[in-house]
Amino acid sequence: MCGIIGIVGRTAVAPRLVESLRRLEYRGYDSAGVAAIVDGKLERRRAVGKLRALDEHLAAEPLGGTVGIGHVRWATHGAPTEANAHPHASGRVMAVHNGIIENYAELKAELIAKGRTFESQTDTEVAVQLIDQYLSEGQAPLAAFQSALARFQGAYALAVLIEGEDRLVLGARRGSPLVVGYGDGEMFIGSDALAVGPFTNRVAYLDEGDVVAIDDTSARILDAAGHDAIRPVRVIPASAALVEKGNYRHFMEKEIHEQPDSCQHTLAAYVDPVALKASPPADVDFKALNRIQIVACGTASYAGLIGKYLIERIAGLPVDVEVSSEFRYREAALSPGTLAVAVSQSGETADTLAALRFCKAQGLVTAAIVNAHQSTMAREADVLWPTHAGPEIGVASTKAFTAQVSVMAALAVAAAAQRGRIDAAQEAHLVHVLLEAPRLISESLQVEDTIREIAHELGRARDVLYLGRGAMYPLALEGALKLKEISYIHAEGYAAGELKHGPIALIEEDTPVIVIAPSDSLFEKTASNMAEVIARGARVIMITDAEGQRHAPPGARVVTAPACDPLIAPLVFAGAIQLLAYYTAVQKGADVDQPRNLAKSVTVE
Repeated sequence: MCGIIGIVGRTAVAPRLVESLRRLEYRGYDSAGVAAIVDGKLERRRAVGKLRALDEHLAAEPLGGTVGIGHVRWATHGAPTEANAHPHASGRVMAVHNGIIENYAELKAELIAKGRTFESQTDTEVAVQLIDQYLSEGQAPLAAFQSALARFQGAYALAVLIEGEDRLVLGARRGSPLVVGYGDGEMFIGSDALAVGPFTNRVAYLDEGDVVAIDDTSARILDAAGHDAIRPVRVIPASAALVEKGNYRHFMEKEIHEQPDSCQHTLAAYVDPVALKASPPADVDFKALNRIQIVACGTASYAGLIGKYLIERIAGLPVDVEVSSEFRYREAALSPGTLAVAVSQSGETADTLAALRFCKAQGLVTAAIVNAHQSTMAREADVLWPTHAGPEIGVASTKAFTAQVSVMAALAVAAAAQRGRIDAAQEAHLVHVLLEAPRLISESLQVEDTIREIAHELGRARDVLYLGRGAMYPLALEGALKLKEISYIHAEGYAAGELKHGPIALIEEDTPVIVIAPSDSLFEKTASNMAEVIARGARVIMITDAEGQRHAPPGARVVTAPACDPLIAPLVFAGAIQLLAYYTAVQKGADVDQPRNLAKSVTVE
């Protein structure tokens, strides 16, 4: 969730870039930089640390010009150093970038073979060098930019300056948000409405895959197919910019679509994409642990249960998961060598906080996985494992959930490496898999038309069953919870193998049964369970991948997610169950963002 700003303006650009970057500090960052076109040449200023360090650099070396770009960076590829800070430069090109270019190593090798040299460890420099390579081969600026974009794999937002194009800023988005701001004789692009808020309240939100070229007075927008496109311009009240819904009807919908960004930002704190190692921000000796005890409530407890499946399978470390409200009262027997982990979006959930304090009182080392980094849990736990989901306004958790699961997946790899369960090559492979998650999440959200149709039928249901096996079982629990929370339809999640032990008695003619069934080692058993419910008249909605779709039972409605490694399947398949609940609630006319009787943070018992 790094922050981006680009300005084609009429007045000194550097102070305006910094002003915008101050509004983006909430995203978290460890370096900052700005660049401008000065007397026809590209210049930049970069600094490690907070914006005051950049202020000092600009005071010592002022930056002129009226056209420029700026960036606050949270380190992903490469340490937080000035060399790795944005903007990055090569030849005629400077750029700032949010996201991960997954195939940067392949592209870097190709560019080195062509004689290019690199000065940073970042994937962003690869993007800059590739754009400049296409320029050097005679392509026009916009064409060179599009040629480079066509080579990138991953989720990203970009803003680019090109020397010789004094009144031009190029931008593009895939998986990470980008907006266009319309001023009076000047134009802007930014990560969100807040970024351009100091200069204009007229904003257009770019669609997935859009490319934009802004000059003094206009924005030329091209869609993912390369065709000219028009995006509606909206007037945004300045006070509402931080919590603006953008093109979305509800905050929940917006936050579902922010998950590629929030997942990438969270994973960046837990894996080293250069060394391909899992490196959590707070050190824990997993070799010394006998057990992990996770305490959480609601959606966070299901994230913890997914963590149990992943950590036990990959790292061989036993994990217990309990809902905090039960754990705090049942006088749990705890043993030395146990790490107690509290999971909470707010870090203030009353039952979970009490459970954390109980574990501390029993002499256990404690950790907190929280999105609010100054919360009570964050302060009281011995170890802080933060998520970086950003503000979540919708009461029903979406991006906070997948951020928690992202942490669990990264910890599973780190624990496995420490405990000798995987070697360096296996660790590198699993880290690469984790880095694919933001892109695959973005692809998984491209099923809205199918889900919207299914939701019209689901909205008429009285009862809904969710089924899954392995890590898809807790995802089934989460899917049922989401549907209950916002559509008020009774729903239950079950381990698919438990059908014959009671739940199959609930199946009536046309009962909707939602089956989460990636084509993994458990697929055949899940398919058998689907056949059982279809034989009893159920309407099956199957969430699977392309291979699973080939084996879908006759009559099943199929939602197809991207194929992925089992490590990240809970992240990739989460979007479909969230969208299914969302569109069902919309179809029923429910208050999606503020469902009845619920609060965002439960701070009382």
